[in-house]
Amino acid sequence: MTTNPIIIDCDPGVDDAIALLLAFASAELDVLGITTVAGNVPLSLTQTNARKICELAGRSTMRVYAGCPRPMLRSLETAEYAHGTTGLQGTELPEPTMPLQAQHGVDFLIETLMQSDGDITLATLGPLTNLAIALIKAPQITPKIREVVMMGGAITHGNVTPLAEFNIYVDPHAAQVVFSSTLKLTIISLDVTHQVLTTPDRLEKIRSIGTPVSQAAADLLAFYGSYDIEKYGMPGSPLHDPCVIAYLIQPDLFTGREFFVDVETTSDRTIGCTIVDLWQLTGKSPNVNVIQTVNVEKFYELLIDRLSRYV
Repeated sequence: MTTNPIIIDCDPGVDDAIALLLAFASAELDVLGITTVAGNVPLSLTQTNARKICELAGRSTMRVYAGCPRPMLRSLETAEYAHGTTGLQGTELPEPTMPLQAQHGVDFLIETLMQSDGDITLATLGPLTNLAIALIKAPQITPKIREVVMMGGAITHGNVTPLAEFNIYVDPHAAQVVFSSTLKLTIISLDVTHQVLTTPDRLEKIRSIGTPVSQAAADLLAFYGSYDIEKYGMPGSPLHDPCVIAYLIQPDLFTGREFFVDVETTSDRTIGCTIVDLWQLTGKSPNVNVIQTVNVEKFYELLIDRLSRYV
């Protein structure tokens, strides 16, 4: 089996937590480190939550780094309404004993990438602030990044404004830096993640695994789902961030096409909107692999299989 070295940049967050658990249980992925960013909750909580999930998964030797505490130009907007005040509402996890690394997350990204053979994939699950600052500070890392696979963006509908998805909206200027780079980019937008719903039946399958990890995952998802059920009338919560990890493990679960994608950064009404040129009306060359479909049943089979690997 070929092992894909990755760095996970995240803002835990319930769905980030499930994504981390999926990654840690998958031998296809070699997680080199975790960088955290302000997003779903402030940085002080995202870095703590990442370490809590590492310890829950038995990965207390994993290196976790705190990155940027706010967007590049805008004030931070968070999503406690969906993730709770702690970011991991629904379960009580002990305070982590593993240390937070002293190095800044951006510097870890730069150093690790520059020492690599260009084989590292970045899995970005939150606002793109850390990656954008790394690209500005050290543009020479660009050819060292194999690919960026991100949860972000929306084609047909947003979740924080009518058009904008949360991760891009929180730091649209960072997103613009990333989308205007020459990086190989794959995005998994709301149009895909809103297909991947943790229905009551799927939630019960996770809970029935009967381990501390599956119990915590089910408790988190039960709380998280209540927001989406009330707001969207969905039968359960979309699993946004785990889609990125599932794509890296089993890309044949997804289909996509190359399109030109830009980010709105100036209009108050549409800031953070990802503009996907589906019909090549701009005449600009495609810069992003835009995922469009997911095999939902196979996705949940993968997730439940991997959560079942914890004892």
